[in-house]
Amino acid sequence: MFNPSRDQARQLFFDAWHKYRHREVLSGMEDMALGVILLHPEYHRILDDIERYRDKDYSPEMGDTNPFLHMSMHIAIKEQLSIDQPVGICERFDRLLKRCGDEHEAMHQVIECLAEMIWQAQRGQSAPDASIYFDCLDRRES
Repeated sequence: MFNPSRDQARQLFFDAWHKYRHREVLSGMEDMALGVILLHPEYHRILDDIERYRDKDYSPEMGDTNPFLHMSMHIAIKEQLSIDQPVGICERFDRLLKRCGDEHEAMHQVIECLAEMIWQAQRGQSAPDASIYFDCLDRRES
């Protein structure tokens, strides 16, 4: 299981991008990260400027989107889908994919639901509750 610190997660994306741009061999995790990076050209300039963005804080209150969190959530969902954990995530993802017809769009909808579950857990100082995650996904299928 991959459980990096904030700095390690960011470094994974910086390293994957650097190696890709310099045609170097990537590790398995770097290859997964690169797949996500390539889906988000809006983040390429950030990954090109490690000194400026390595330690940058992103404030949702100021309307900032954290590109590293966003890309990390893509990876987390890919891992969930690879093992169907929580059980039923693959079935729900497949239904979302059929409804919207675009894998990246379906992934973003799952990210929003994962974020909602995490936010609820943090707000309630409790463990993440898969029923919140699945309720959100089920609402998106309607």
